[in-house]
Amino acid sequence: MSTVDFAKGDDGSGPVAADGMMPLWAVSLGWELRRGRQVILGGQIRDRWWFEDRPASFRELVAGVLEVRGADVVGWWDPVAGLTFPLPGHAERFARLEANRPSAAPGSGGRDTPADDRQPDNPRARRGAARERDRSNLLSPRPAGPPRAFDDVVATVHRLSASPDAATAFVFQDVDHHLPPGQPESNSGYLRLRTAMTDAVTPRSTLAGRPPHARNAVLCAVGDVGRLPGWFHLEDPRVAILHIGPPDPSERRLWLTWLRGDFNGAPEATRHDIETLVGATDGMSGWDIEALARTSWLRDAPLQKPDKLLELHRLNVSVDPWTQLDRETVARAGDVLAVRVVGQSKAVDAVATVLQAAFVGIDFGGSGTARPRGAFFFVGPTGVGKTELAKAVAALMFGDQSAYARFDMSEYQQEHAAERLAGAPPGYIGHEQGGELTRRVQERPFSVLLFDEIEKAHPRVLDKFLQILEDGRLTDGRGQTAYFSQCLIIFTSNTGAEAVQGLLSDGGEEVPYAALEAHFTQAVEEKFRAIGRPEIYGRLKPGVVVFDMLRREHIVNIADRLLGQLTESVRERHQVEVVPDTDTLHPWITERMSDPEHQAYGGRQIRNELERLRAAVVGHFLAHRPAPGSRVRVGIDADADSDSYGTPWVRTEEGRG
Repeated sequence: MSTVDFAKGDDGSGPVAADGMMPLWAVSLGWELRRGRQVILGGQIRDRWWFEDRPASFRELVAGVLEVRGADVVGWWDPVAGLTFPLPGHAERFARLEANRPSAAPGSGGRDTPADDRQPDNPRARRGAARERDRSNLLSPRPAGPPRAFDDVVATVHRLSASPDAATAFVFQDVDHHLPPGQPESNSGYLRLRTAMTDAVTPRSTLAGRPPHARNAVLCAVGDVGRLPGWFHLEDPRVAILHIGPPDPSERRLWLTWLRGDFNGAPEATRHDIETLVGATDGMSGWDIEALARTSWLRDAPLQKPDKLLELHRLNVSVDPWTQLDRETVARAGDVLAVRVVGQSKAVDAVATVLQAAFVGIDFGGSGTARPRGAFFFVGPTGVGKTELAKAVAALMFGDQSAYARFDMSEYQQEHAAERLAGAPPGYIGHEQGGELTRRVQERPFSVLLFDEIEKAHPRVLDKFLQILEDGRLTDGRGQTAYFSQCLIIFTSNTGAEAVQGLLSDGGEEVPYAALEAHFTQAVEEKFRAIGRPEIYGRLKPGVVVFDMLRREHIVNIADRLLGQLTESVRERHQVEVVPDTDTLHPWITERMSDPEHQAYGGRQIRNELERLRAAVVGHFLAHRPAPGSRVRVGIDADADSDSYGTPWVRTEEGRG
């Protein structure tokens, strides 16, 4: 690896690259070294960085900073390669330091042996002890080359950094993987390393007259500072922590300018195109930006279309479900959804309109906009089809109901529950697993995400959703980003449903939809104000969809659908045809659902009422065992024994009519 050339800033502020460009974290590293602090570098230590008009590795850049700050020897340790030297000539300098290693132990003050009052103080005894020590040094083998084992390297580094005779700098990379936290031997290893860091002294001179460090440097470089023991870096003011984040806009501009010729459509690209891509690549690493240029050719996405380019790069899918949709199917989305969701024409039409806009790709927002394809807030009485509509949307848009994922917000009522969505912070148990929501979107970027009963979630959880709705992305505890730009987000709420029974009792069947819409809209807005999150409601307000109560004309349709499911279940299991007697069932279920208390529970109450019919069919099969190919007629006698609940009856008829 070639030597990295640096120059000192005009104001003496620290090292800068020869072309005047260096990452801010590298400049901060130079500052900390001049102030005599040891540094722990954490974050994106495996990325590449813009330096000297070309990409440079993390190791190359750090080694150059250490050299320009006066280190005659720069060593680098990692668990795989042991101790190596990234700059030319530094291995030889290290070897000379080791060859000139004094025989006296560090801290002995130049004496051959520590003073011992019990040893006779006479010249003959001292000469004998010296001869024995010289013989031992000659006979003891010395390892060839630099040490590899961690303990040996730390001992060597401790000795050299504590000596003012040489200007040295050593970096320990990935020590967190070599010393797992919580192990007794790991704690002792960290303690020895910190001792080497804090015992370092100021060197007297350097080979080329460069200004030396304020102290010999002993640094750590880890991907996640949270994996280090807290006492290792928190209890000593002489140890500083520097976070290494992704490239800033100026660095991304240099990357994209340098890579411009590698992009598809580069000859026609303008400065404006480059600037647009600079903004759109916020949060991307240097490696990602290089890979983006390759994606532009592999996926035929020119630089001038950053939205398309970034989507193809992030999703890494060969088929985009949105492009596979049939235009005619999308155009009649309202009719398709209405088949599954009965009696909710207003809600179905509102959802269909948003789906059509998402398919066509027309929205408010410029290049780089990564918001979800659609965001809805379903509110209304319970059991009227909110969840069913979400499932229907998943089946319609992605052809697969498994694209639908439901998150029960009643499980996220505690403050720490926000960590379940995006993962625990670094250093906490389980953060390596990421979050439930981020993992889902990373695995299936084309999804319908339903957050049920959102009003029960803790306000900190709601803050996560605000980030998703505004930026279209969420970063988990592992530092990996989930993008929601291809998702449909649906929130459901029963806020205000507790007052529906009173409205029905007052107005009965005559309660108009407009009154329900006003009631639920006001209830939701007041709820978000009460929990101190009105900005979330403001973001969701265009997508608020109020579901209607179940009207009398829709009750029969829902009952017929449930009975059809019962019929299909019997046919599949027993090859027996179940025929509902609609002449008795329709009047009965309509009468039962006319009670305002039952109406308040919507479709769930219809299913509850039909449970008695299902129980009668089960009992009939156990008692009579209808033969395959026979037909079973089911109905209800609403007047039998003056039972207001009705009496189900089941009869077996031979053959199929």
